[in-house]
Formats: sequence, C-alpha cells, structure tokens
Amino acid sequence: MRPALARELQRVLDRFAAEAGATPQRPIDVEFRPGVVGHHRAGRAADLYGVGGVGLDEWKRRWDRALRAAALAPSPDAARLQLARARATNLGWRLYRALLRHGRWAQPYGYPVQLFGPWTRDEGPWRFISDRLLHAHRDHIHVAL
Repeated sequence: MRPALARELQRVLDRFAAEAGATPQRPIDVEFRPGVVGHHRAGRAADLYGVGGVGLDEWKRRWDRALRAAALAPSPDAARLQLARARATNLGWRLYRALLRHGRWAQPYGYPVQLFGPWTRDEGPWRFISDRLLHAHRDHIHVAL
C-alpha cells in the first residue's frame, strides 16, 4: 500500500471510528485483505472485508432484512424508526457511507469512481456499475486513489 492510500484510509477510518462510537477501550476492527488486479498491483487500492468482527456480506444481508422489515412496517413512523435503528447499528453500511462521504477516491477517465461494494447500487457515487463488477464486490469494499 502506498503512503498516500494509507493516509487517506487512516483519515476516513478515524472519522468513521469516532462517528461509530469507538474508544481506545472499545476499538472497532476493520479487516483488510490484499487484492490482485488493477490499482492493487500499484499499491493504490485496498479491499475491506469486515468491520466489527462481521463480514461485509453479512452486514449487507442484515441491511436488506431491515429494509424489507421497514417496507412492511404498520406505519410510516414505524418504518422510519426501523430504518434509523438499522443506520445506527449496521457498521458495514456506516463504513460504506463514511468512505463515500469522506474519502477522496480516484475516478480514472472512462471508469467509475473507485469505491465499490455491496451498497454500490443503492448508495454509491457510481450506481450504474456492471453486474460483473458488482458481483465481484458483493463481500468487500474496494477503494483506490
């Protein structure tokens, strides 16, 4: 990983940790794994596979269940409450949103913004991602400078 990417990740992850209520006594772990293609080869990309000891694919399943439950809520107020609870407790969604809001990711000419993950179609800066690319990032978040 190049120093510029490490600095950007530290900046965004520090902000995410503060927003998520992490403390020195109760840190929130983030699991990284090496990638092998594209920006990874140049040390300009990172893949995040888990947060808080839970895989991002599981956080996405929990998010989808919360959305379905909110859609079936007996009232709009109940639906809003369920979604607020999901936003507060789903660390995977919160991590993706922090990366989206606070990160400065590359967008090479003719390519999408280099932030992909399970929430890309609903939340991402480039929602028209191909099915192949989205499927490849169903269990992790990819970021690149």
